Amino acid sequence: MSPGYLLDEHFSQSPRTHTDVKNVFGILMRRSVLVLMCILMGSAAAATAQVEPSATTRQFTMTVGGFASGFQPDSSGLTTDGSSNYLLGMGTYVDMRFRRWVQIEAEGRWLRFNEYYGEHQDNYLIGPRLPIHQFGRATAYGKVLVGYGKMTFPFGYGYGTFTDIAYGGGVDYKLTRKLSIRAIDFEYQQWPKWINNSALYPYGVSVGVGYKVF
Repeated sequence: MSPGYLLDEHFSQSPRTHTDVKNVFGILMRRSVLVLMCILMGSAAAATAQVEPSATTRQFTMTVGGFASGFQPDSSGLTTDGSSNYLLGMGTYVDMRFRRWVQIEAEGRWLRFNEYYGEHQDNYLIGPRLPIHQFGRATAYGKVLVGYGKMTFPFGYGYGTFTDIAYGGGVDYKLTRKLSIRAIDFEYQQWPKWINNSALYPYGVSVGVGYKVF
């Protein structure tokens, strides 16, 4: 990997001088993901309302929220001193519940603080969410999400987009009928096709707050 070049699973190298293009591309991709999430949520809500009689089944619900995260990027091999610097950032999530055992979670995360010489990672993921156990107002859950991760390497070496699989779980605590706290959320991610035919395994925790839209 030579300095100043783009690394990606699917397309070839691109000169680092296209920094502005990269920034615009990133913004467009994030907006596209948000638009796709809205379309999916609207379609799911409409389909549920048409198929499931309200008198016999629980109504479709949707919770949106935000969170703060701390992640170990698992890329210390690229640093000069073997640093295990943790990346910090913010994110947003959407939980869609169709039935008790049919739930979907989508999330976006931007780890842009405490960077190691410009290194940062972004995640855009969606997948099934499973409630494991409810005790009082707290609900423990598990999840498996799939999507893609974006990484900018330290020292300006380059950037890339990679397949991202996240295995995780946590606890949501219900404060009121509308508000909830994401007390803890843990993710262990697998980027199976990283550089030089290797894999990357970032992991971290998040805490946040959610609002039940309907």
